[in-house]
Amino acid sequence: MTLDITVPELGESVTEATVAKWFKAPGEAVALDEPLVELETDKVALEVNAASAGVLADITVDEGEDVAVGAVLGHLAEGPSAVKAAAAKPKAMTPVAAPAGTPALSPAVRKLIEEHSLDANSISGSGKDGRILKGDVLKLMAAPSAPKAPAITEPVASVTAAAGSVREERVPMSRLRQRVAERLKEAQNTAAMLTTFNEADMTGIRAVRAKYRDAFEQKHGVRLGFMSFFVKAAIAALKDIPAVNAEIDGADIVYKKYYHIGVAVSAPQGLVVPVLRDADTLGFAEIEKSIAALGTKARDGKLSMEDLSSGTFTISNGGVFGSLMSTPILNPPQSGILGMHKIEERPIAIEGEIHIRPMMYLALSYDHRLIDGSEAVKFLVRIKECIEAPERLLLDL
Repeated sequence: MTLDITVPELGESVTEATVAKWFKAPGEAVALDEPLVELETDKVALEVNAASAGVLADITVDEGEDVAVGAVLGHLAEGPSAVKAAAAKPKAMTPVAAPAGTPALSPAVRKLIEEHSLDANSISGSGKDGRILKGDVLKLMAAPSAPKAPAITEPVASVTAAAGSVREERVPMSRLRQRVAERLKEAQNTAAMLTTFNEADMTGIRAVRAKYRDAFEQKHGVRLGFMSFFVKAAIAALKDIPAVNAEIDGADIVYKKYYHIGVAVSAPQGLVVPVLRDADTLGFAEIEKSIAALGTKARDGKLSMEDLSSGTFTISNGGVFGSLMSTPILNPPQSGILGMHKIEERPIAIEGEIHIRPMMYLALSYDHRLIDGSEAVKFLVRIKECIEAPERLLLDL
């Protein structure tokens, strides 16, 4: 029996993906639930696993090509006799016969090259064994001049090649990066975005962490970081200023009675914002464990659509990269985002005397259509109070 390997549902509003990588070649054995192929959407990368043990019979969509939800990516032959059956089947990805000296091409790539009268010999393939992928052709087409005949070396090109220096490199933008760019620009074009600033003295939190760090890690198996304090402080501020946890929907304001806190992290494929659901019900240890687990999933490309959806407020920590101050951009349709920054010792006047304290600049970007300036300032002051006196978080003050 042969099973179709299809593109699964990709989440709300996502209808298309790009085949990023095949983990198996036709004829190779496959175990139940073993990853077959990785798809990249505009939000997340996900793997399609084998629905049964057997053999990958054929591949119908090459790496770098776009596919819609429900499209057939290949076929999986089930059972012990699958190896023989797979070996006897013609491979769907067998390149179309090409004239002597022409690189091997898949049907889709050959069609694209012929439609644009390109010279296949001038295209460098990035696929397996130098195979030319669709992305390679699109990259060439995006270049200032795509060769339509055997390449004629221009004098300037000769000098560059002789010098052995490549001054530019053009690569296709990933679907995730494209979507991030679209959403950030959408936020700038749609929201009346402003940023207000404050600073927090981190002495109190440092003292708490120094005193309880070892006991906390021994009991809970996770480090006590700064982020759990900021998540707790943000929730306290959101409860005091509900507008920051709301969103605009047409002519309505939707006030959220739950607190799904997004924590922005940098992953190999770009910026992603996994969400801590109902964070107000989580303790410090649960928050730290959840952040660590989501961070690992982000780095490994294992985040699901559920991990990334339904956030009501976002926290971004540019301080881990050394940022001293920034103006974070809203994550639509949210109305507020908190920016954390680098902790730096600075001289501070306290009751007429100069003290050196570990200080952090805080930034709140907000949608002025929904949130008044006074509310934004109060929100940030509330966070400052909770961070500078962390016992407030335990006493609900």
